[in-house]
Amino acid sequence: MPRLARLDAPGVLHHLMIRGIERRNIFWNDEDREDFLNRLSKLLSETGTPCYAWALIPNHAHFLFRTGKVLLAALMRRLLTGYAVSFNRRHKRVGHLFQNRYKSIVCQEDAYLLELVRYIHLNPVRAGIVASPSDLNEYAYCGHSALMGRRKREWQDIDYVLSYFGGSRSRGKKEYRSYMEAGFNQGRRDELTGGGLVRSLGGWSEVRKDALKGREYIKSDERILGDSDFVAAVLGKAEEKFDRKYELKRLGYDLGRVAARVCEIFGLKEQDIFSNGKQQRKVKARSLLCYWAVRDLGISQTDLAKRLKLSVPGIGYSVERGESIARENGMI
Repeated sequence: MPRLARLDAPGVLHHLMIRGIERRNIFWNDEDREDFLNRLSKLLSETGTPCYAWALIPNHAHFLFRTGKVLLAALMRRLLTGYAVSFNRRHKRVGHLFQNRYKSIVCQEDAYLLELVRYIHLNPVRAGIVASPSDLNEYAYCGHSALMGRRKREWQDIDYVLSYFGGSRSRGKKEYRSYMEAGFNQGRRDELTGGGLVRSLGGWSEVRKDALKGREYIKSDERILGDSDFVAAVLGKAEEKFDRKYELKRLGYDLGRVAARVCEIFGLKEQDIFSNGKQQRKVKARSLLCYWAVRDLGISQTDLAKRLKLSVPGIGYSVERGESIARENGMI
């Protein structure tokens, strides 16, 4: 069964989950955890991505991010690839570290942000890592300790979360602590991590029909968490991108035609854009080509890497550069 496409755009709230292959541990010790957090800190800062909640468990991890200047797929690719290479080198192992791709759920903020913060920050409790609220306050590898002022995490947006509880920061912290303690004995919340409702309803087209009819509550098995209006709005935006891709193909736009347009913009010959070279103009042209090919034509990064004789991570970086070039020149 083909994978569902990611739903993302600047400002979108996401609950993300990563898990070790075969449920094996992805963090063996504190050195691993610190390496992961150092990489995460740099990437969040570089991409302007707010982080509201997070928790590292030995064999998985949860995050609550809002998409910043760069789509989360690019951020997560750099984070997970870099960490996996470092982890394998450090522990003298080979092979995949993570189970498939990460899971991402687009979330309706007003209804779910605080619920998700609590759910994510109670993960160490459910995993048996800590046994009491006071223990959770001191657990270094969860965003709760930063919200309680026990740890300093410059990259975690503490003020935004505490502002939901009103008043001063100290009052917000007190109310947040009470909110956490009230949910301390909560078990797994399947409605916050996805279920199987979408497939049981007959797929996304049927879900969207129900949403437009005003169904009170719909949860997604992988992609959306929110009420019917929110689901309809998100799917509507995704459908617009889907329609754009196929309209471009119908009009005869393929990689060759897009490459010709890029060459026209930069004053290059087509063989220049498909040949190796680090001249600034060629790099910019190739980056714009990668951006349009991946985002507008829907060409996979793997296929594009083969065509351009680049690595898949290299294509990812080029897409990011291309997006900046397109944005700066009013081509988005």
